[in-house]
Amino acid sequence: MTVTPETTREIVDAFFARFGSGDLPGLLDLFADRVDFSVPGAPNVPWTGTRSTRDEIAEFFTLLGTELTPADEFTVNATILDGDHAVVTGRSRFGVLSTGKAFTNDFALHFTVTDARISGYHMHEDSHAISVAFTN
Repeated sequence: MTVTPETTREIVDAFFARFGSGDLPGLLDLFADRVDFSVPGAPNVPWTGTRSTRDEIAEFFTLLGTELTPADEFTVNATILDGDHAVVTGRSRFGVLSTGKAFTNDFALHFTVTDARISGYHMHEDSHAISVAFTN
């Protein structure tokens, strides 16, 4: 039996567990029907931009899986909680399949949780390092 997460902390923990295991349907279940979803970055990085629907969010996570190698490193350093908000800091290292280059990414991910669903997702990542890794 799967326990449905309810608190901001439980939602964030479930997000990383489902992301890490590649459970896209389970991951998408954590999101609200409409989401303030933003990943700023260079136009040559396929997943940057804003999204708001589950289909668009599914496309985002699918792009990560088709554009990148499995993570060489993925570490969560800290989770800071304040009511409906959580900020997670960490570090990741991936390779870009199309160029063969790798990038290391120190990131901060700001979640907003409303009614036990992710309603806000703002990723702040090393957009320069990622853009360089996507450049031939």
